[in-house]
Amino acid sequence: MATLPNPLPRLATLGLPLPPGRLVDETPDGPWHEPLLWYADRPASLGDWSALAAPAARAGLLPVLVDTEGVHGGGPESWALRPELMSYPGDHDAEEVLAEFWEEHQEVYEAEYEEGAPGPDWPGLASAGSPDAGPPDADPDVRAAEVADLVCDGGADAFHHPSLALVPARRSADIPAAIGWTGPLNHENDVARLCAVLRSWEDRFGIRVVALTPSDLLVSVAAPPATPAEAEAIAAEHLAFCPDAIWQTGPGDLVSYAKDLIGQRRWSFWWD
Repeated sequence: MATLPNPLPRLATLGLPLPPGRLVDETPDGPWHEPLLWYADRPASLGDWSALAAPAARAGLLPVLVDTEGVHGGGPESWALRPELMSYPGDHDAEEVLAEFWEEHQEVYEAEYEEGAPGPDWPGLASAGSPDAGPPDADPDVRAAEVADLVCDGGADAFHHPSLALVPARRSADIPAAIGWTGPLNHENDVARLCAVLRSWEDRFGIRVVALTPSDLLVSVAAPPATPAEAEAIAAEHLAFCPDAIWQTGPGDLVSYAKDLIGQRRWSFWWD
């Protein structure tokens, strides 16, 4: 996977206002040749994201919250990170990835979920709002800080003990692939393909990757859908991206799921 030079080996020299923490290079096959991320030893507090995001970005590092305890047990060093499985997100086309997932899982959708099952044809990418929708609700980085504070304040069920982490990545959408995250392993081994979709959502909806557990992904959304039609188009993308978000953790049908997306400032995904 093509990356910028990794600043983590010289983290102590970067002058960042960091609390005590640790570098993670653990994989199931032994230590990776360089650190994959750093994370703080203490739980994240309100305002931590805002205070660190800009200076970290200037040093080539991007923030993400990682769950370190709770039902999952342990921090990212116990997540079975697999960077060797990752390609480069920029080598994949988001629409091609989603269309492939749509076709691959179509028979399962129709066989197991008759009510609200999608049609046989991939509907295409959702547009980034209607022509008269106006500007995004917020600056994407400001929205990310707001959602990060929400997670730190206990407002996201999947995150029990979030700690602030730093990842060497070109853009927020690349964070899962940059650390070799294996949360969607039953859906897709090469998470860079899903990161290509996240890149597309960055461009169209101002998303940022805000928080991760071993199987959960939370993103902030600066330009959420404002109408049912916009939301239904995005819901189809979510179905291809993460079917479990609709069928298992969600309401079980696309229409109901789409209603919940209107104005929603965060999108949550979980893979079984």
